[in-house]
Amino acid sequence: MIPEYKNILFATDLSHNSLHIFRHVVSLARRYDAKVYLIHVMPEIDQAVLNEVLMVMGRKKLNEFNKMGKDEMCHEVRLELAQFAKEELQDHPEDQQRIVSINIVQGNPALEILLHADQIDADLIVMGSHGKGHLHYAFLGSVAEKLLRKSMRPTMVIPLGPKQKE
Repeated sequence: MIPEYKNILFATDLSHNSLHIFRHVVSLARRYDAKVYLIHVMPEIDQAVLNEVLMVMGRKKLNEFNKMGKDEMCHEVRLELAQFAKEELQDHPEDQQRIVSINIVQGNPALEILLHADQIDADLIVMGSHGKGHLHYAFLGSVAEKLLRKSMRPTMVIPLGPKQKE
């Protein structure tokens, strides 16, 4: 059976090259008359840094600050993503209707993307790869590489080499 993509999850890091990847997502959504779900994962704060701040601020104040800051950041990122999609699709309002949700979460990027893909029953996950070279990935790994190893869903990784102009 030929696969059909009805729910596409676009995982974005909000980099300048996200527009390039978004265009691929829109093209697929048009082709398959699919819904698009956007997700951005904010990385967790390093524990050593968190401990230092905790010592200075105290737990109660840090928790209040964290909640307020996270909520505000999520709101800003959500607005930025909505504006990004609106500008790119201004000549195609029917494509704007394909965007079902914009989610911003904090945590381990690969894990959060996989969890969200399960929640929406994604038929396809689309994301970019920065193409930073073999040495970088030998030591640090990448979200795309981790996602490809762990995902049981079709995953499209769009390379963004150093010559990419978007």
